Amino acid sequence: MAQGFQGASAISLDAKGRLAVPTRYREKILEQGGGQVIVTAHPHRCLLLYPAPLWEPIASKIMALPGFDPSVAALQQLLVGHADEVEMDSAGRVLISPTLRRLANIDREVMMFGQVTHFRMWHPEAWEKQLEIFTQQLPGVMPPGTESLSLF
Repeated sequence: MAQGFQGASAISLDAKGRLAVPTRYREKILEQGGGQVIVTAHPHRCLLLYPAPLWEPIASKIMALPGFDPSVAALQQLLVGHADEVEMDSAGRVLISPTLRRLANIDREVMMFGQVTHFRMWHPEAWEKQLEIFTQQLPGVMPPGTESLSLF
């Protein structure tokens, strides 16, 4: 697997709602998508940020699902319907729309986590709550498909 986006960053949005992408990721975003990114909502009430070319196959798969199923339609509306295509400016900033900020309860501070192909962005308090849930669940229960995972 190619080296991708990894690591955590605490970031403050500016007064216009722009997120300064950490310097270490900017070149890769330019390489992968010419600076075009997709920012969208996630069901866990965080935001996702993808280089545009990496988002396209995901959006296609989501929209190929049967939209008459109410849960699929809700997922399509959340993930694809809220997807904003944004260009990273010359200062490495990405505008996060007021609608998306409201959905994730993000006002000024953001925790941004690299997920190899994309980023997840959380309000810091929401992330702390999510982290607590993760750490309580993981010691006793491994998610399906991770049984053979070894970190050593």
